[in-house]
Amino acid sequence: MDEGDEYDFSKSLVNNYFEQAESTFDKMDKALASGNLQDLSTLGHFLKGSSAAIGVVKVRNSCEAMQHYGTCRDADGITELSRDGAVHKLTETLGCVKLQYKEAESTLRSFFGE
Repeated sequence: MDEGDEYDFSKSLVNNYFEQAESTFDKMDKALASGNLQDLSTLGHFLKGSSAAIGVVKVRNSCEAMQHYGTCRDADGITELSRDGAVHKLTETLGCVKLQYKEAESTLRSFFGE
């Protein structure tokens, strides 16, 4: 869908992803602070899809784990976790996913010459 070497369409998709991710991280922080695991699951699912659409695999995988943790299940989606265990894993994973996102953001911005 891009024409020539300008990547205008792709760049706009990626910039929209950056905006969505930053907004989603803010919502995740609030949900974690309030202990709203269901919201964290939903937000993990949302960011998983956006990340998959542009090929940010590490973020996608971490968000999938967050989606499961938010339902008190381990990353496999099957093994039950206690609420405290789920909160612990959500806290750790949210920190990791933010780092993974920053790596991807840096790489993508470099690719698009920003």
